Amino acid sequence: MTDWRPVFGHDEPYDEQVDGIETAIETATEDGYTVIEGACGTGKTMIALTAGIDLVRDPDSQYERVFVLTSVKQQLRQFETDLETINESLPADWNPISGLTLVGKADVCPYNRENAGGISDDNVYDRCETLRDRTRDLTGEGGSTTAGALAAQARSQQIGLADSGIRGGGRSSGTEGGTDGGGGGTGPGGSTVSRAGARYLETAGEPTPYPPEMPEYNTGGPAGSEVEYCPFYAQYLEDLPEEGSDADPVEAVPFDVTETGLLTPEDLVTGSVRHGTCPHSVMGAVLGHVEVVIGNYYHAFDPTTTAAFTGALLDDSTFVVCDEAHMLEPRVRDLVSDRVADTTLRDAETELSRVLQPVRFDQQDRQAQGGSKTADADLVRAELNDTDVSIEELERTLEFVQDLRGELDRRVRAHLERTNRAWKTDLTSLEDDEIPLRDPTVPAEDEISEWAAEAGYSDAVWVRAESVGAVVERILNEAEEEEKTRASPAVGRLFGEWYRRDHTTNFREIELERTWDEMEPADSWRRAYTARLTLHNCVPSDAIGSRLSAFGGGILMSATLEPMDAFREVTGLEYLAREEGRPVVERQYGLHFPEANRESFAVSVPKFTYDNRGPPGEETPTRTAYADALAQVAQVPGNVLVGMPSYGEAEWAASVLEARPGVDKPVLLDASSSDDATESLKDEFFAGGGKVLVTSLRGTLTEGVDYSGDRLAAAVICGVPIVNTASPRTKAIRRAYDDAFGDGFTYALTVPAVRKARQAIGRVIRSPDDVGVRILLDERYARDSWDSVRQFLPDDDEFQPVSPDMLEFGLERFRERLDSG
Repeated sequence: MTDWRPVFGHDEPYDEQVDGIETAIETATEDGYTVIEGACGTGKTMIALTAGIDLVRDPDSQYERVFVLTSVKQQLRQFETDLETINESLPADWNPISGLTLVGKADVCPYNRENAGGISDDNVYDRCETLRDRTRDLTGEGGSTTAGALAAQARSQQIGLADSGIRGGGRSSGTEGGTDGGGGGTGPGGSTVSRAGARYLETAGEPTPYPPEMPEYNTGGPAGSEVEYCPFYAQYLEDLPEEGSDADPVEAVPFDVTETGLLTPEDLVTGSVRHGTCPHSVMGAVLGHVEVVIGNYYHAFDPTTTAAFTGALLDDSTFVVCDEAHMLEPRVRDLVSDRVADTTLRDAETELSRVLQPVRFDQQDRQAQGGSKTADADLVRAELNDTDVSIEELERTLEFVQDLRGELDRRVRAHLERTNRAWKTDLTSLEDDEIPLRDPTVPAEDEISEWAAEAGYSDAVWVRAESVGAVVERILNEAEEEEKTRASPAVGRLFGEWYRRDHTTNFREIELERTWDEMEPADSWRRAYTARLTLHNCVPSDAIGSRLSAFGGGILMSATLEPMDAFREVTGLEYLAREEGRPVVERQYGLHFPEANRESFAVSVPKFTYDNRGPPGEETPTRTAYADALAQVAQVPGNVLVGMPSYGEAEWAASVLEARPGVDKPVLLDASSSDDATESLKDEFFAGGGKVLVTSLRGTLTEGVDYSGDRLAAAVICGVPIVNTASPRTKAIRRAYDDAFGDGFTYALTVPAVRKARQAIGRVIRSPDDVGVRILLDERYARDSWDSVRQFLPDDDEFQPVSPDMLEFGLERFRERLDSG
């Protein structure tokens, strides 16, 4: 084993860090995985980076990069911070560790960042693909110009320069030599700076060499035939090495990757636009050449993202780090599930009709339609001749989509009439809903598949829909000379997966999301709901395990992974160990902060289940017991976090605390709302004196939020936040886990619920100086019984079982100890 200490970013590691780093290095050398459950303060981020970077820098190692995956933005920032710390402490003769944080096009596109050039968050991906295609068409084989000429033209099209007759292919004045002529300003269509009479698009504090308007190239045709193109992408193409050479696209990057250290999104944008090149293309070129890549779970597990962008990282030269690994299972389950909305089906129907229309009618008939633009019949036939898709298959797919929409409409109407007859007159009474397409507890063919067979649609219609969708997209993009995200490919993919996937580990249903569309008729359910055909992957362990198998090795880590045997099963690690012989080594590190700074109670109040507590409007003995306990905790000096099983219960708890005479601090209620509203509420909670913040354990304020220092004095969790067991999807997942692992309720429901509670309770003690109280309210945390969850708490006996009447005494004793200390 090499000496990893020069990589470690601090003077002295904790004992746990020494063990974790050396275990991870040794295990990864044997193509294995280290699973670390470490309490806050363990230094898990530094463990992972040190082990991975040491392997990457070891000339005898197979590893070329560290690929960090996390689901929480704050943790992503922590990896960035620790990598910068490592670089600051490296030996003087070492090159800095190169790193890159992955983001989407919307975050780095100069036009989108400044809402310029007709690009916004709503269209950035489609517009980007169209502009790239047009730029390639203009400059590729048979094109009418060069990439360098396009970039030069955009540089010279600035107001003032174009009028003055200045032309040229180099960087225009005002970006380098002409910086002292005129002041900056903001013009229409985005952030601009004016210099020497010219207007430049500016972003990330850096003026670009181009105007804020999207440039156009005149192909020599009549007025109005000019073609928009992206000058940033043109410059990137100009800088690319010639095709057929041994050069690498990284040569198009206008800075030395090996000397930059961590390349944050802002650094990427600044370094790219200064040169006039495309930041997103530069990110793709850099991707395979940095030593640490920091991204999200979808960068490794989303099929679309890996196919289009990060696929080169998915091999045995990558040391992968899965942070917040307790979220790996639910996040990947969502990524490998498929769904299409009724509106997407409608759009696919329209697209199929537009492709078929010119084949059905002659030119005079099409002109008589006086409506939408359609593809030329010759183009359609030419494209079909290059594929194995026939006109008949297009017709049959269109019929199927039309009939399927009718069947979807019928089922939604029947469901609403059966479950809520007032839906037409009282839209406020509606909530999100599910329509199962089979008994979720009994694996069997779904009702949509049965309907299709009875309606005469063969297996071939399902299977061939994916090819049909791809052809429709190609024809329409060719006809309109614009790359757009079409609905037909997504619908085709869902049909194919719907046919191929089994009916045991996958569950098919119609999801109803409560929305509002006033453009729909008053008697239409579409006015109140968005309906989606959904194919849930109930057991994503195969998808997780197969992806982990592609990497050379790595670390999966979190503060809440217990029980480890369940975690190994649901993430596919057990399969890797059993079937592939790859080592999986576990490590658990508890809190090592001063015990005198914290108190932890498991209070034996009645179970907070619906049967016990009743609806929020009832004053049941269970609700009274919880109201009393919450009021006691709320009186702890400082900020108090209250975690409830749902937003509805959070509203009840907030109303109770506001009405209690002894609670003399403001009570803040978190609701299911936008990110901006949540951030605003969090800032209000942190500002000023002590407050009570009541939230749902399903929200975003109980995981990944930094409550260190005096931001939080106490956290109290009410009940075990098991998801709605009456949900058809939950029943299907439980049944699938029964078949896969033997105990569906424990694996699919209880364990994730306890991890939610532990994540929330872990917000209190975040550093050696933090002082606070952690309280779990529910007898299932306190007692050993048939439904006890005590065995899933840390095996350190920190959470003392107490009766309700002893809670107040325990809180007072803790305050006295702090006052005397």
